[in-house]
Amino acid sequence: MAQARRFMTILEMARRSGRVQVEDLARDMGVTVQTIRRDLAHLAAEGKLDRVHGGALLPSTVANIGYQDRRSLHDAAKAAIAERCARDIPDGCALFLNIGTTTEAVARALIRHRDIMVLTNNLNVANILAANPDCAVIVVGGLLRRTDGGLIGALTAQAIRGFRFDLAIMGCSALDVGGDILDYDIQEVGVSQTILERAHAAWVVADHSKLTRRAPVRIGTLEHVARLYTDLPPPAALVARCGDWGTEIVVAGRGSE
Repeated sequence: MAQARRFMTILEMARRSGRVQVEDLARDMGVTVQTIRRDLAHLAAEGKLDRVHGGALLPSTVANIGYQDRRSLHDAAKAAIAERCARDIPDGCALFLNIGTTTEAVARALIRHRDIMVLTNNLNVANILAANPDCAVIVVGGLLRRTDGGLIGALTAQAIRGFRFDLAIMGCSALDVGGDILDYDIQEVGVSQTILERAHAAWVVADHSKLTRRAPVRIGTLEHVARLYTDLPPPAALVARCGDWGTEIVVAGRGSE
């Protein structure tokens, strides 16, 4: 089957089911799994699919991707962002890590930090940092969202108000070119807003795909964030906005914009 026809078939199958698997596509089209992986990589580079472990998904618009799929989505970019962000986090500070697979990557990058206190509403973050004996971990309570180990709702926001921390490291579901920070779950958004209020400074960690997604609920804007860590240079309109606000853009592996 010619490449152009494979592309059309892959996209048609993805639109029908929302997801395609490498081995299934290779079997159905009579080609190798290596060929299908190259096809999926090409379609992902064009923004037509999102690569995940073992296959690909249709790009998310207003519906969030499942947690297990998000863990493998853009994992190299998240790791690069996390390593760059962690280098800027000093020993001896108190910080908050919220819900998200990118903040979980930051937690992994903090395993060797010393004399830090991490507050979190993310059970995965707490489990990761339990391996660092020089990190005090405080889990704020609330309603457990079983799909991703997040704690959300009014009880969580109330618990966070009892703290004041040096730095908040915030993930999000989407960013728009106007600088709005967006999410899907209104109960999580209220918690994120409280985190921003209680932090002396806030940094957002978001890979480039967050700029092609849409989410319905607004957390705030990058105007109130000191730094945005990402993996590719953002659109010029967002760079200009951040320049007006004094929000630094740090592109992992490429220095600062």
